Amino acid sequence: MRRPFVAGNWKMNLDRASAVALAKAVVQGVDAYPGVDVAICPPFVYLSAVAEVVTGSRVALGAQNLYPEPKGAFTGEISPLMLKDVGCSFVILGHSERRAMGESSDFVNEKVHAALEAGLRPIVCVGETLRQRKENKTSAVIRRQVEGSLAGLSAVQLSHCVIAYEPVWAIGTGENATPEQAEEVQAEIRHLIAARYGKDAADALRIQYGGSVTPANAESLMKMPDVDGGLIGGASLKADSFLAIVAAAQACKAS
Repeated sequence: MRRPFVAGNWKMNLDRASAVALAKAVVQGVDAYPGVDVAICPPFVYLSAVAEVVTGSRVALGAQNLYPEPKGAFTGEISPLMLKDVGCSFVILGHSERRAMGESSDFVNEKVHAALEAGLRPIVCVGETLRQRKENKTSAVIRRQVEGSLAGLSAVQLSHCVIAYEPVWAIGTGENATPEQAEEVQAEIRHLIAARYGKDAADALRIQYGGSVTPANAESLMKMPDVDGGLIGGASLKADSFLAIVAAAQACKAS
């Protein structure tokens, strides 16, 4: 069985003191859920402070983005080696909020390769807009994003990746996909991976769901066979709600 993975995407929230306090609360709480892998992804400026809290704990550190060059004249950007240097293990790539700014799957693919080369584990986000869903384009959009974002990866490289399905229409809106909608797309993603890399690789790949996940709906989502945890936005900004989602993942997946 795939080990569930729950990651918190703090986006552009918190200050240094509250980031440290939240990290401490998560570190203290996760030991009750040994069957779940957990990561938190603070804003860039708080990575070092949060790294001091999570080092040596069961909580991994992740970043929210990177630039696909190791160094150079790229004002305002952060390199994969910098993230590795401050203690990151994971990095979120291709989030819909980045794609909405114009990031293509080709650019996400560059980032995925750069992350892997630096020893980071990419959380590669894919998902359709509400208009695309209403126009019955979900499958085509997901295929294009999955194939484009993962282009050129070997099966070994894929094994170091996580995919997060985040329907754009459910991010920050309070309207999440139903468990059946999430399962339908995530099973389709696994089928795409199987067609390209084989059944074993597809069965091993962890696919998170993200999009207005809360303690109230987490259990119903985590019960779905192809939902292997969550990439959590707003609910990750409070330790109690985030840990409740971790608890749901353990209850549903870690048996």
